[in-house]
Amino acid sequence: MNSAVATNAVLDGLREQIAHLESASQRKRGVLPFGVAQIDGRLPGGGLAYGALHECAGGGAGTVDGAAAALFVAGIAARTKGKIVWCLTRPDLFFPALAQAGLHPNRVVFVESDKEEDVLANMEEGLSYGGLGAVVGEIVRLPMAASRRLQLAAEKTGTMALVVRRWRRQTEASDFG
Repeated sequence: MNSAVATNAVLDGLREQIAHLESASQRKRGVLPFGVAQIDGRLPGGGLAYGALHECAGGGAGTVDGAAAALFVAGIAARTKGKIVWCLTRPDLFFPALAQAGLHPNRVVFVESDKEEDVLANMEEGLSYGGLGAVVGEIVRLPMAASRRLQLAAEKTGTMALVVRRWRRQTEASDFG
């Protein structure tokens, strides 16, 4: 057995275990596929799960990295149905770029906060409301307890939660290694 076949067998086994552990309601909600076989084939269920929390980071402290992550998330949010709640501390999004990513600004309700703790609280409130296409939050750090609260709120309503990890200094990215 070559290593590629063995790796695929291990991955298939892990996917089966994860699917078994997920709640039945989670499996019923469905997924949002990317439409790219190489990506969808690697994701459980063939896409990003509704009613779940997903994180995205640009990988660096630069403006380009933060913009790439934000536009990637905007493109995902644009493909959901309903209004989008976007929680942030820095109102530096460029509306024409959001539109080019497919997310029309008329669909977005921006919630600006002074502190990241408030961004997390606003995200949880939006997720608890339900009926939204997605709730997006831009933060530096995502503590484990906050991550779990967001996941539970997303599961309850079936709303997709998207976190854009943005940092100003490389030291703020320590939990990414």
